[in-house]
Amino acid sequence: MTIAQNLPPRRLNPAGLSCIICAYNEAAKIARCLEAASRHPALGEIIVIDDGSSDATAEIARSFDGVRVISLKVNQGKTHALSVGIAAATGEHLMLLDADLDGITPADIQALADPVLRGAAEVTLSLRANSLGVYRLIGLDFISGERVLPARLVKPHVEAMRALPRWGGEVFINELITREAMSIAVVDWRGVFNMPKTEKVGAWRGWMEELAMTGDLFRVLSPAMVVRQNIAMLTLVRRPKRRLLPPPAWWRRQVLGDRMAA
Repeated sequence: MTIAQNLPPRRLNPAGLSCIICAYNEAAKIARCLEAASRHPALGEIIVIDDGSSDATAEIARSFDGVRVISLKVNQGKTHALSVGIAAATGEHLMLLDADLDGITPADIQALADPVLRGAAEVTLSLRANSLGVYRLIGLDFISGERVLPARLVKPHVEAMRALPRWGGEVFINELITREAMSIAVVDWRGVFNMPKTEKVGAWRGWMEELAMTGDLFRVLSPAMVVRQNIAMLTLVRRPKRRLLPPPAWWRRQVLGDRMAA
């Protein structure tokens, strides 16, 4: 029997792990992500931020039992949507997922959460099957949209995130991670893909959006600072672990029982 099978129903774990999914016109994809997330009992809550979609994204998300949908009237970009989700989340840890994932299963959700829940790392990042070749070569996707981290790391910075460019959220969070020298575990999602923007909106518009994302990254950090950040993160992934961190108290209560959590 797996750990996931031993977990209590998701509704009994409201203070543990909050899942945040930001979505803009993802009606064609979001159901696949929610099918995996909504079936996983380790997630205390699932929050979908509908970033001003003009399609049925919000309606599809609401069709999943227990999923909370926050609809923004105007599209303001992923970073702003993410800040809304972080502010709304109640869990001690946050799982961030992109809405356009293909091939994701409850087992992938578990794999992303496990290193943090078991105290082997403070942060996890996914390495998708179609991450850039250079990222797969070095074993770390710095701008992965799928990660688990302590809520305390980002909650104090919600207002600062709202002032960032549309796609500056990941490098901003990376900077918080490196400042606190948090240990990082990389989770290899060999069967999980995200849809490239060129497939979503066509080649020309997709490439323009990719260029805009790169521009936003360098508006948050200079190229030299991005290089410095990436080196720092690689160091955090590869450094020897002094000791295993204690699992979160809410996880010990749920899995090991109140006596072990005391």
